[in-house]
Amino acid sequence: MDEQLLLVLGAGVIVIGLVVTLVNWLLAHWWVLALVLVVGVLAGVGWLYSRQQQARWEAVRAQGLRYGLPQLDALHHAQFEDAVRDLMHRDGCRDARRVGGGGDLGADVKATDPYGRRWVIQCKHRRNGPRGSAVGTPDLQVLNGTARQVHGADVAVIVTNGRVTDPAVKFARQQRLYVVDRQTLAVWASGSRPLWEVLRAVPPPRRPSALS
Repeated sequence: MDEQLLLVLGAGVIVIGLVVTLVNWLLAHWWVLALVLVVGVLAGVGWLYSRQQQARWEAVRAQGLRYGLPQLDALHHAQFEDAVRDLMHRDGCRDARRVGGGGDLGADVKATDPYGRRWVIQCKHRRNGPRGSAVGTPDLQVLNGTARQVHGADVAVIVTNGRVTDPAVKFARQQRLYVVDRQTLAVWASGSRPLWEVLRAVPPPRRPSALS
C-alpha cells in the first residue's frame, strides 16, 4: 500500500513538474502560444465558412431539384421514398424525413409545410412503372386508417410512379385523401411548383407564411 502511494505521489510530482516546465517555457516563448491561438482561430473560421458554403450549395441544389419519370422508375423503393422526401424539402418542408420501413403504419414520409400543415405520405413504387400492379383501394384504406388518427396528418397523400385504379381514386375523394399518380408525379417532380399547388383543394394553412 505504501509503495502504491509513493508511486502515485511520484507520478503526481512528475506531472506537476512537467506542467510547470511547460508553463515557464510558454511564458518565455509567448509567441508560440499566440501562433497556436491564431492558427486555432483561423481553423475555426475556415470550418464555419466551409459549413456555410455547404449549406448554401445544399439550398441551391434543393431549389433546383428535378426528377424525370425514368429516373424515378429506376430507383429502389427506399430510394423512391428518399426522392419524395427531398422533393418535399425542396418545396420548403424543412423537417421532411423518411420514416418508411417495418411498422411504419402507412407513413413513409412526414413533413410540415411552410403553412404549418402536417403531411403524411405513403409511397408506392413500381419497378415497371405504368406496367406494374396498380395501386388499389386496400392501399388507401391503410393510409386512411392511420394518417390522421396515428400520425396527426392534415394532408394524407399516396404517391406512386405507377397506376391507380378508378375505385381507389373514388375512395380517396370520399375520404379526403390525395392521390399523386404517375402523371401528377411527373408534373411535381420535374417542375418548380410545390405539391400543395399541384394538388387541388388541400386544407387551408394553419398559420401565415412568408410564401403566402
